Amino acid sequence: MIARIWRGGTRESDKDTYFAYLQETGLKEYAAIPGNRGVWTLRRTTDGKCEFTLISLWDSMGAIKAFAGPDPEKAVFYAEDDKFLIERGPLVQHYEVLSAPQF
Repeated sequence: MIARIWRGGTRESDKDTYFAYLQETGLKEYAAIPGNRGVWTLRRTTDGKCEFTLISLWDSMGAIKAFAGPDPEKAVFYAEDDKFLIERGPLVQHYEVLSAPQF
């Protein structure tokens, strides 16, 4: 299994609106891709900003490419992201998952 990690930030005042938008775009698209095992959406607010970290889990790099395209290291952005995101990197990180909790 592979973990794909993306980070971005909004203004604190946009945190709930952005999360709703995220549910209708990226999170919905993750769930529709065969090989996606789910996503943890983390949020932290500090100093008037809200940082989002998404940790999505995938069966293979092929499944990630089905979501991200031929260059899986590039972050995927959506039409309204510029309206919300004040911080974002152009790349994501991928990690091999060696162990995971059982809930």
